[in-house]
Amino acid sequence: MAYEEARKLRLEENQKRFQELGITQISKSLNQSSTKTPQKRIPRAIEKSLSAAEPRRSSRVRTNIPSYRDDVTVDIGRTLSLRKSRHNSTWSRYIARPLHECKFASYEEKVGAHNAAEEFQSRLGSPHPSFVKSMVRSHVYSCFWLGLPSRFCVAHLPEQTVEIVLEDEKGEEYEAVYIGARTGLSGGWKRFALDHKLDDGDALLFLLIEPKRFKIYVFRGAEHANQRNRARQRGEDEDVEESGSQDPQRDPPPG
Repeated sequence: MAYEEARKLRLEENQKRFQELGITQISKSLNQSSTKTPQKRIPRAIEKSLSAAEPRRSSRVRTNIPSYRDDVTVDIGRTLSLRKSRHNSTWSRYIARPLHECKFASYEEKVGAHNAAEEFQSRLGSPHPSFVKSMVRSHVYSCFWLGLPSRFCVAHLPEQTVEIVLEDEKGEEYEAVYIGARTGLSGGWKRFALDHKLDDGDALLFLLIEPKRFKIYVFRGAEHANQRNRARQRGEDEDVEESGSQDPQRDPPPG
């Protein structure tokens, strides 16, 4: 009972303090305002200038924005040609020969030249180490970096950067720089390629006749591709002639 009496006294004291501070009146006024009915929102009249199909929140007059969709014409063919011409002009900055002399070798040209170089290599029967290298566009038109077979370089060429001599079939010499760390030719190779007008698809036979001297034989892709086509045509003609000269065996007539 002592606890209940103390609790009631504490509640009465708190209520007196609320009345002195005016908290009771504030809570009553808040309760009364919350019980009031909310006012109905009057919808705003839609102006006649606004379109019923396109409702807008703003009441100001719509600004007419002109459309330029019909005035724009795009020529796709011309756009593609411009891109192509830009690409070609960018690449043409780095080539060292006229653009009309640069070509893409066909499969027949590459295979014909490479086979001719290997056949000559086998017939040559030289004791000097050698290898066949097919040319690509970066070897003969731009960049002019010629990578050599790594196994050949490890076995027969020095590891450091040295100057070597490139000798053509006529005996003319060209000084070049061999970079052993990258197993390739850099300085001097450009002059050799341009003087001999090497093309994409040509095959070269490199013969190491001295420790720092290459003898180089050039086999043109276009020439050997034509020879290969002519040989193939001759072979087909001979097969046709042989098949036509043979008489078919006929069974004897029944007796």
